[in-house]
Amino acid sequence: MSTLLEIKSSVLRQVQVCPSFRRRTEEEPGSTSVEAQEPAATGAWKPGDGVEFFTQMRLILKKGEGRQGLPCPEVLLRSSSPAPTEPVDPSRGLRALTQEEVFGTSPEEHAEAMERVKKAKAPTYALKVSVMRAKNLLAKDPNGFSDPYCMLGILPASGAPREPGPQKEQRFSFRKGSKRGGPLPAKCIQVTEVKSSTLNPVWNEHFLFEIEDVSTDQLHLDIWDHDDDVSLVEACRKLNEVIGLKGMGRYFKQIVKSARANGTAGPTEDHTDDFLGCLNIPVREVPVAGEDRWFKLEPRSSASRVQGDCQLVLKLITTQRDTSMSQHGRSGFQSYLLLLSRLLQFEHRAEEPNSSSWRGELSGPAATVLCLHGAQSNLSALQLAVLHWQVSSRHHQTCTLDYGYLLGLLEDMQAHWEEAASLPQEQEESLADSFSAFSEFGLQLLRQIRDYFPATNSTAVYRLELLLKCLSKLQLFQPSFEICPFETELNMDVAAALKRGNRDWYDRLLNAQSPREQPGPQRLAGLVKLADAVYEDLQSCYGIYASLFHSIIKVDFFTLTFRQLERLVAEEAWVLTEELSPKMTLEVASGLFELYLTLADIQRFWNSIPGRDSRSLALAGIHAPFLPAVKLWLQVLRDQAKWRLQGAVDVDTLEPTDASSKHSSSAATASLCFSHIQELWARLAWPDPVQAQGLGTQLSQDLCEAALFYTDLLRKKVDTQPGAAGEAVSEALCVVLNDVELLRKAAGQALRGLTWSEGAAGLEGALPRPLLSCTQALDEDLQREARTVTAHLTSKMVGDIRKYVQHISLSPDSIQNDEAVAPLLKYLDEKLALLNASLVKENLNRVLEALWELLLQAILQALGANRDVSADFYGRFHFTLEALVNFFHAEGQGLPLESLRDGSYKRLEEELRLHQCSTRECIEQYYLDKLKQRSLEQNRFGRLSVRCHYEAAEQRLAVEVLHAADLLPLDANGLSDPFVIVELGPPHLFPLVRSQRTQVKSRTLHPVYDELFYFSVPAEACRRRGACVLFTVMDHDWLSTNDFAGEAALGLGSIGGVARHQVGGSARAGQPITLHLRRPRAQVKSALRMLEGRTNKEAQEFVKRLKELEKYMEADP
Repeated sequence: MSTLLEIKSSVLRQVQVCPSFRRRTEEEPGSTSVEAQEPAATGAWKPGDGVEFFTQMRLILKKGEGRQGLPCPEVLLRSSSPAPTEPVDPSRGLRALTQEEVFGTSPEEHAEAMERVKKAKAPTYALKVSVMRAKNLLAKDPNGFSDPYCMLGILPASGAPREPGPQKEQRFSFRKGSKRGGPLPAKCIQVTEVKSSTLNPVWNEHFLFEIEDVSTDQLHLDIWDHDDDVSLVEACRKLNEVIGLKGMGRYFKQIVKSARANGTAGPTEDHTDDFLGCLNIPVREVPVAGEDRWFKLEPRSSASRVQGDCQLVLKLITTQRDTSMSQHGRSGFQSYLLLLSRLLQFEHRAEEPNSSSWRGELSGPAATVLCLHGAQSNLSALQLAVLHWQVSSRHHQTCTLDYGYLLGLLEDMQAHWEEAASLPQEQEESLADSFSAFSEFGLQLLRQIRDYFPATNSTAVYRLELLLKCLSKLQLFQPSFEICPFETELNMDVAAALKRGNRDWYDRLLNAQSPREQPGPQRLAGLVKLADAVYEDLQSCYGIYASLFHSIIKVDFFTLTFRQLERLVAEEAWVLTEELSPKMTLEVASGLFELYLTLADIQRFWNSIPGRDSRSLALAGIHAPFLPAVKLWLQVLRDQAKWRLQGAVDVDTLEPTDASSKHSSSAATASLCFSHIQELWARLAWPDPVQAQGLGTQLSQDLCEAALFYTDLLRKKVDTQPGAAGEAVSEALCVVLNDVELLRKAAGQALRGLTWSEGAAGLEGALPRPLLSCTQALDEDLQREARTVTAHLTSKMVGDIRKYVQHISLSPDSIQNDEAVAPLLKYLDEKLALLNASLVKENLNRVLEALWELLLQAILQALGANRDVSADFYGRFHFTLEALVNFFHAEGQGLPLESLRDGSYKRLEEELRLHQCSTRECIEQYYLDKLKQRSLEQNRFGRLSVRCHYEAAEQRLAVEVLHAADLLPLDANGLSDPFVIVELGPPHLFPLVRSQRTQVKSRTLHPVYDELFYFSVPAEACRRRGACVLFTVMDHDWLSTNDFAGEAALGLGSIGGVARHQVGGSARAGQPITLHLRRPRAQVKSALRMLEGRTNKEAQEFVKRLKELEKYMEADP
């Protein structure tokens, strides 16, 4: 076989690879450079200039693209550039120190200062000792613990140094006495509390010792186990507290000590407390900044046994200095404050003078000076934290610092505040003043939050978050002050500042965009910009600011701002619409339409937040005064859409826009216009259901009118295109067909988007009835237009198809079937390759369906033109039909088999099958078709009631005609004279049986017969294929031929007595059967046509008898 028969249309297989065209380009192909540049809107449009109108509409839609749903912080935060510079006020800082007060700037001044220090009186020093805790001490009591306490004091310098020698080392002990100059006076020795029953005591006690000589004095500390004076009897009673063998040894030692204490021991001899360890720390080894460390306990002598460590905090301070500051009564707290302020100013200028991210990092020398000054001034950790906050917060108001640094200072101060006692009143008042100054400065920044913390700048938003945390942290100190620095709650102050800032921002914007002094039409454009700015600001408030203020300060910033700004912009809109309503022009209507869209967006923004109700807004009902402007604007939209489509078709060359598209530029323009209309309606979202129905219905009708207007323009355009001679597939027609399909999809989608709320009466998700009917009507019109273009496209191929079908019919029997079909398949494959390259999927299917119908009709014509031919002729066309089915199906990539094997295919297949049958088989098929025929309109031709049964004993068939009803009126009087002809068929099964007839029932449409007829036939004949009884109802005419009224057939195989022998009962026992009368249909006449072509006697006689009957029949309705 030829390889062409194996072709399943590779072109059709590729159809599924190319999806339907759904791409909508944003730039309209074929538009001029003026359109591409999107000129600024003027607010009015010239007749015929649809480009400018839709350019303006595209700008309006772009403005609404970012207003779908709630804003996302990731979208709003578009910049990470440095935050705007915050305002600074040099007068708000601390007074800078002069050179004479702190630093000398020249060597002479420095030398003079050093000389004054040398001549000045030496400062008085003191050692501040904090005994914190000890650990791992020896157990001296029988219960395995000790009762430790500390004795500590300052050992003055020894006059004579110790002489080295082999003598046993003996260290100083407060209880043993000192070998360096006698015992210390009692006022020089301090003692901690006794911590009972522990080896890890915690004291946390603080002592202050005056120092005479820093270079030679040393701190001495002893740890003792306190033992109460007990009698021997009481010591013995503690036997039950003894733990372990070591405890037993300590117990006996205590018994001995008690016996000695109650015996001959002198009163001055101390044998009660046990030594646990000591420390000797030279004062000169204490760091200037102090130290906090663990010291290992030392024995009194080499024979002593001690263990454990003791934690001490040591700080060497000055109690009196001969300096100018001290002479002026300035405390160390004030001196440190001024010194830190001076250093901070100097270091900031040296590091990053223009940066807001400086975190107060000081250089090494500056940190050392501050550390020494703070330590020698005996400033506590809380005081140091307070000083750093005061200086840094004041400095921040003159030169911006990092808010994270300030927040860290507050957290550090809070931590020490909880641990330490309260500050002196003077220092607390100074701190309260710093809090008030900083909060006032912060509120000033919040009033201008949009300037200094713009929502689009992530750096500025982070600084705002830290500022709010600083303000919130200040609120935590309020209960700790005796003199409260805050007159009201912080959130109330913040809310007041935000409200004032909102009003200032709005007034500034209003004066810049839409001054009230201007006339109404001039103010309108500015008010649109103002409303847009308000919407963008509300987006920022909700997406960025709201969460910060709510989580940190507990202030609902968004609700506060929305209510305030919404009310202000609503007042302006109400006043302006009342002023402009009497002056409605196209320019005014355009501005009001755009203004309303933004106001509606603001309302929807509020509604989109869960739990919000727009009925309480000032914008509620704002749509009413805008209705005339919206109606006028939509009328202009209708005209501008037609002008835009007219201009697009005028410049259209009916060629694909690019290699990836199969439609022309005008279709893309039309699709984009309809898409813009749909998006605009969605943004309009008119709230009044009744008014929305009127607007939506009119807009949908205008859109349908524009779509049909465009198809008319395309038809006229393609008619003027010169066609190529001999061109079977017109590229221009293919492009037009694609344009119509793209328009159908775009217009349908746009219409489905023009829905509106029908209130409680409407079904959710269903299109309103006017819109649904409009959508369906337009789709039918465009489908019809597509079929018209398809027919025009395929009409150019009719001649070629008939030629190739004729080639098949004229091919001699010596040629193989596949060779005869090959030219037709090759022709179709070539044309379909061109069509696939030029058409989209839906249109290719339309063309395939049209070509399929053309092929079937061509084959049917070929069969009708050839009578009395051989069976091979019909076999060849049957082969052709199956080859074409496989070709158009293309293994599932082309047309579905259900559609291929329907309609004309069934008729053609039946004729081919009948042509291959014998005459008797055709006659049997004729009667089978009558049995299969169903009346399409059951009550049109009437009904006939009969009863049939077979009497096996007599071998006869009994047929009883009972009555008829609702017959056709075939006489002039509106009645009929019906009678029924009863006959058996097919004739070759019942050759000896003649037809019988009932009596004529005059002037009735409901005759009653009750006549019984017998037919002597064998049961075997009644069971044969196609055996039936045929009832023909005729109208009797006296002066002309009888009229055909209808017929019905009843298969004999299913009646009683034929299928099985009847047992008992009378001859009339069967149930009546109601048959619906009908007229022969095409499938019945097809068998008759086959028989007409037969030349044998049997076929001719059968056809002759049927034709005599057809004379009485009217044409099929």
